[in-house]
Amino acid sequence: MKKLYLSKTDRKLLGVCGGLAEMTGMDSTLIRLIIVFLCIITGILPLLATYIVAGIITPERPAGLPDEASAKAGQ
Repeated sequence: MKKLYLSKTDRKLLGVCGGLAEMTGMDSTLIRLIIVFLCIITGILPLLATYIVAGIITPERPAGLPDEASAKAGQ
């Protein structure tokens, strides 16, 4: 089972969208577009609060674990 970690390489603010993209295998730009679309539809404050909380409680990737990009490059 894949775990969600904040992305160290693909981050714009906190690394939440980049971490979701690494976990799901989707493009991070697509994840960000979905987040912006949901933010417009639901109102900015609920999704912004969710993003900040996710950035606070989601752990950084441990130093010993390879990131998804380097794991795919090694295949």
